[in-house]
Amino acid sequence: MAAEYAWSTLACAVMVVVTVLLHYESLRLITDQLVPRLRVHPRHELVYVILAVFMIHALEIGLFALAYHALTAAGLGRIHGAIDGSFFDSLYFSLVSYTSLGFGDVYPVGALRLLCGVEALIGLLMIGWSAYFTYLGMERLWKAHAQHDEVRRRHREGRHRGSGDRP
Repeated sequence: MAAEYAWSTLACAVMVVVTVLLHYESLRLITDQLVPRLRVHPRHELVYVILAVFMIHALEIGLFALAYHALTAAGLGRIHGAIDGSFFDSLYFSLVSYTSLGFGDVYPVGALRLLCGVEALIGLLMIGWSAYFTYLGMERLWKAHAQHDEVRRRHREGRHRGSGDRP
């Protein structure tokens, strides 16, 4: 029994490190690679950023699902409830754990419970981190949007002045 929890604790530590590094590097890539290459209106840029962040969370949920599936196969616990034993059960369980939704129709048994608790905590942290990242991006985009509108306003005023109307 103690060995099962030791392996589960190790899996928890690995998943935390992998999730944090994946999240950090992905947000950095969005900032350094995706956003500078976009040549779209600021409001559309935000849509791309949100979609990219959503994909990061989906990947993290998928990694936890793989961990659940692997730990279950290794005999370190099980997922009980309305399941058929497929990978999609692990994916669904990971989704409701990561988001702290926790419907209760599927639940962990054994050492797998540790990973479930850690996933809920890391999910909350990553969602909060993404919310702040998105806020910072929106703040920058709002400024860019205001500058874009100001340039358009000046351009319109310049056309009106150039049409023979002298101030």
